[in-house]
Amino acid sequence: QVQLVESGGGLVQAGGSLRLSCAASGRTFSNYHMAWFRQAPGKEREFVTAISWSGTTFYGDSVKGRFTISRDSGKNTAYLQMNSLKPEDTAVYYCAATSSYVSVRSAQYDYWGQGTQVTVSS
Repeated sequence: QVQLVESGGGLVQAGGSLRLSCAASGRTFSNYHMAWFRQAPGKEREFVTAISWSGTTFYGDSVKGRFTISRDSGKNTAYLQMNSLKPEDTAVYYCAATSSYVSVRSAQYDYWGQGTQVTVSS
């Protein structure tokens, strides 16, 4: 079992920045690929970004050039740095983990955090 706890969400104006954290516990963090998904009201869960255990990163088209994913194995934590935020980035952001392979499909991920709300005002 892996427990994931997100933090860092909040309210920010358009053009601003936020950094989300995902603290992992329970198993060896370095064995897992980590990802961030988001879900806005009335919409399906959307892939945002992922990072493999070796550090290879993947980004959804809507966040390329604005968001950066990283991980710190010493702290068992993954991060999502979000810059140049737009109102359409408003959503609940979820951290996820899988030991198999990186995917843009949420069904591939075995472990999920509870989510953290990000609201971007115009």
